[in-house]
Amino acid sequence: MLNSYWRTCSVMLALAFTMLFTACTDKESPVDFIVWNATIWTGNSELATAKAMAISGDTIIDIGADIDILTLKGPNTKLLDMEGAFITPGFIDSHVHLMMGGNALLSVQLRDAATPEEFTKRIGDYTATLQPDNWVLEGNWDHTLWGGELPKKEWIDEVTSENPVALYRLDGHMLLANSLALRLSGIDKNTPDIEGGQIVRYPDGTPTGILKDNAMNLVLENISPMTTEEKESALKAAMNYLLSQGVTSVHDVDSLGTYSVAKKLKEDGKLGIRIYAINPLNYWNRRYDSSLESDQWLKTGGLKGFVDGSLGSHTAAFMAPYTDKPNDNGFLINSEENLYEWIAMADKKDLQVLVHAIGDRAIHELLDIFEKVTNEEGVKDRRFRMEHVQHITAKDVRRLSDLNIIASMQPYHAVDDGRWAEKLIGPERIKTTYAFRDLLNAGTVLAFGSDWPVAPATPLEGIYAATTRRTLDGKNPDGWVPEQKITVEEALLAYTKNGAFASFEEAIKGTLEPGKLADFVVLDKNILGENPNQIKDIKVLKTFVGGQKVYEATSN
Repeated sequence: MLNSYWRTCSVMLALAFTMLFTACTDKESPVDFIVWNATIWTGNSELATAKAMAISGDTIIDIGADIDILTLKGPNTKLLDMEGAFITPGFIDSHVHLMMGGNALLSVQLRDAATPEEFTKRIGDYTATLQPDNWVLEGNWDHTLWGGELPKKEWIDEVTSENPVALYRLDGHMLLANSLALRLSGIDKNTPDIEGGQIVRYPDGTPTGILKDNAMNLVLENISPMTTEEKESALKAAMNYLLSQGVTSVHDVDSLGTYSVAKKLKEDGKLGIRIYAINPLNYWNRRYDSSLESDQWLKTGGLKGFVDGSLGSHTAAFMAPYTDKPNDNGFLINSEENLYEWIAMADKKDLQVLVHAIGDRAIHELLDIFEKVTNEEGVKDRRFRMEHVQHITAKDVRRLSDLNIIASMQPYHAVDDGRWAEKLIGPERIKTTYAFRDLLNAGTVLAFGSDWPVAPATPLEGIYAATTRRTLDGKNPDGWVPEQKITVEEALLAYTKNGAFASFEEAIKGTLEPGKLADFVVLDKNILGENPNQIKDIKVLKTFVGGQKVYEATSN
């Protein structure tokens, strides 16, 4: 009580001094507004916490104690009293599919459909709102919720007879097509198998409607490209959702052409989120245009590829067979030879390379390729990234740090997959699954993201997942593989400072300090002071990008 009294007195004295100083000078302050009376976690080890920030334009001018920062107030400076609220740097989601996420918000919602009947009903209800011939896309279903049986085209044919369907499983490595979509795509019992993919079939060879990884392209290539208007609607929906979650920057793994739409929004002053646009690695020599602009809002220069698929689709590549399918090791989506060629050529052009690797075989082979390219091309600040790094062997943990590879991981996946992963790969391999602690102890840089729309783009839930490892089914209250938990501050760094490092932008964002962009998030509770089990219940009150308030929660 006494500390609170003296703190109030010191703030009042600072305000009084500020008013006196302002009245006695005609010199206009360069400070546009001051955020004060806050608890600020800066992410900067030299000044870990502060109470106030002075901001000019889109940049932080100074940060420190209330009594010091308030003296910078000029006659036109606005004061923003945060009433003790907690502030962090803006969250950086290091792995999203921005346009797909926006489309998912506007499409049928299947993530929590818990029965085949509910699955079919939702698809039918949504399809009834469409014009005939319009595609039914996204969906993001989870067959584990109803026991693990994969859906079949017969489940939905009757309710989608006039609309072709291509609905993703939530991991994006498997889709369900209805009979109309299969017919339009020329897929039948005589269609040959696809390398790096699978057409799931009935015993007589007839497709069930499930297509995995590269086989999905047989349907996807028949979908008409999105119009500019559709892209703009999807991007705006995605942007509004992300800002409401405190996300101020994203690394967008793009295959649908986000850049041109984002550029138009930026020119119109309507782009509210910072985007690092990442193109497909296998088309690097066709899809990457070095003339594209890069600035603080819209950056290019990254290329993303695949080694394997996903655990839930049984397409992640493992050294030993799946526990539940002794004749199945998963498979590689791209050959080691192709990956080496693409990575080496992109690296020669100083493009950043990000590669998806989930199974232990995929991770090991990618490490070999990264090491080979590094040895051949010499040491430079290339910042190779491995996306997901889900099921690594203990022997390979150290290699990421030794090779300076960034581990771009998605902690929400751990508490989602933890419901069923042990059935697929057994008790030994899960000991180093989502090995956040082991990787940090080895000195690896962790950059966190969501993989949205595969998982929700909710950093607070991601921090909760990384620090508690409580699975979504509530069956692991002490954490699934609890030895891999990390601290709240380590998770915060992975969503802020390390995210900026992972895109070569640490000089302008990721921490709150003078000279950096005023991208920050206001929370209703001190995340560092909360029991980690309560973190998922913390609310985003406000989001600021470049000193501008772009989101504010509505009061109930």
